[in-house]
Amino acid sequence: MIFDWNETYRKRLTDARTALSRIRRGARIFIGSACGEPQLLVKTLIEVASDLADTEVIHFLDLGIEPYTDEKFTGSFRHNALFIGASSRAAIREGRADYTPVFLSEIPLLMQRGSMPVDVALITVSPPDTNGYVSLGISVDITKTAAEVADYVVAEVNPNMPRTLGDSFLHVSEIDAFVENDVPLLEFVQKPSGDIAKAIGEQIADLIENEATIQTGVGRIPSAMMHYLAGKRDLGIHTETFTDDIIDLVEAGVVTCRKKTLHPGKIVASFCMGTRRLYDYVNNNPLFEFRPCQYVNDPYVIAQNDKMVSINSALTIDITGQVCSDSIGFTFYSGIGGQVDFVRGASLSRRGKSIMVLPSTTDDGKKSRIVAFHEPGSGIVVTRGSIHYVVTEFGVAYVHGKSIRDRAMALISIAHPKFRDELLEAAKEQGYVYKDQILPVVLYPKEYETYWTDKKGTEIFFRPVKPTDERAIQDMIYALPDQDIQTRFFHSLKSFPHKVAMPLAAIDYNDRMAIAAVIGKEEPESREQIVAVGRYIRDPRSNLAEVAFTTHQDWQNRGIGTFLLRYLMRIAREKNIKGFTADVLARNTPMMKVFAKTGCPMKTRLEYGVYELEIEFGEVEQGKG
Repeated sequence: MIFDWNETYRKRLTDARTALSRIRRGARIFIGSACGEPQLLVKTLIEVASDLADTEVIHFLDLGIEPYTDEKFTGSFRHNALFIGASSRAAIREGRADYTPVFLSEIPLLMQRGSMPVDVALITVSPPDTNGYVSLGISVDITKTAAEVADYVVAEVNPNMPRTLGDSFLHVSEIDAFVENDVPLLEFVQKPSGDIAKAIGEQIADLIENEATIQTGVGRIPSAMMHYLAGKRDLGIHTETFTDDIIDLVEAGVVTCRKKTLHPGKIVASFCMGTRRLYDYVNNNPLFEFRPCQYVNDPYVIAQNDKMVSINSALTIDITGQVCSDSIGFTFYSGIGGQVDFVRGASLSRRGKSIMVLPSTTDDGKKSRIVAFHEPGSGIVVTRGSIHYVVTEFGVAYVHGKSIRDRAMALISIAHPKFRDELLEAAKEQGYVYKDQILPVVLYPKEYETYWTDKKGTEIFFRPVKPTDERAIQDMIYALPDQDIQTRFFHSLKSFPHKVAMPLAAIDYNDRMAIAAVIGKEEPESREQIVAVGRYIRDPRSNLAEVAFTTHQDWQNRGIGTFLLRYLMRIAREKNIKGFTADVLARNTPMMKVFAKTGCPMKTRLEYGVYELEIEFGEVEQGKG
């Protein structure tokens, strides 16, 4: 006998009230997520609230179109949020609704095992195709699993729901009742990004390599970041959700997914939120593959993407690297969601990176979001052992595999300047850093970061020295042969301790400037190595600055010293410094040749085997700088 799905569909087609009349009191109802929420069914559920009692409403992401969390419905509904939105926040705080903290990847398992039973699933689907399959469209996430395990499934059939491809289909025979409703889908419009979000977005984009696969959430910072990805090549997407911003990157040829190691040529996601433009774009588009979050968020699946980059937001991060993402003190604010899934997956990925982002302060600027310790009740969602990068508008801190001292210094360095001193004092009190540790007063000058290619064709990253470079500077000095130490310091060194190294790292970027040549910046698995440093110290009496250079022996004779001198001259001119002085051993011929290339008038005086040099930039030269 041939199955006639059309006949099944007609027999099960009904109105909303009739479809919901089969719901018993005390039932557990799952409602489709986010912009895929079944609008007519939810509206009708409110209308029949008086017929229900102690009905548990399970929701992953609720946009709050209907007020079933209002106090007047307490006897009818008990909301159970798997991720807290604005509409349920007050009810949860007041104890009228529940929050279940759980990894998004594990919610389907709870449903399948019966730990989170689902009696009724209310979902939105596209009209059936010629084979009798409906698509869950923009909301596959946990909706598909809920529909598969529920005792009773009601589908709101909306012709505006796009037919998305992937593991996104249910057959008509798997659904118990159909209710047709031709209304526009719910839309999500991202608010414009402010200056802070843009600054953070630019910093994130700098961390993303060509051919990387990225995951990011929804918000002003992810939206701002997309703009700065315009110059990247062959990016891939493996994420739980995305918005309209992705369309521009696809059409610009930035997102191609060609280089993905898992599902090449496909954008893999479990749901999306946006406008009609996005919904039309994903409709029947084979570029997009929607799958349940049990698959999309599985850390071991995520890790199969080489160069996987996860980008997630935090509420607060303490100076040891513990991330609070779901609560503000005892007040639950959002949820775990897929954050830990992707942090873990990116960490396991070959050349993967996990990035946590947050503005440096609360919106009113009164509190630092990088804290000495979390408030009582704050939930640690991502542990200090999992975190890789932290980004604020003031910079990037790489903390993975770093000691508490190193990570505390790195995180304090990207906190808001008005809170850095108190954070440093707290770190000292807690025994995290040296008691005499200092920080620069001036903000880190990112504008002096640059790349340059040496004589052997190696691209080297040059940047101002940071307080966190203290150990790297020690490593470089200890790696120098005795002869180079004598040439640089004019005497032998038995040790180069903290009290000597710290002032070389914690500089003020004005009177004391140092530029480091760094390798290993693009390899998060390896440690950054400083292979050369050029520095100057201004003498306020003469307005001349003493300049000096140190280069690892393996990186000498590659033009680095010449580049550093010219670069420091440029910076010094900007700081209105009149010129440089230097002491160079007479036998240090290579260094003398470097100074001879400045193109500036140079005075020399030889005394006791040491050349005393004075280079004045002059008005003409200063103008050229």
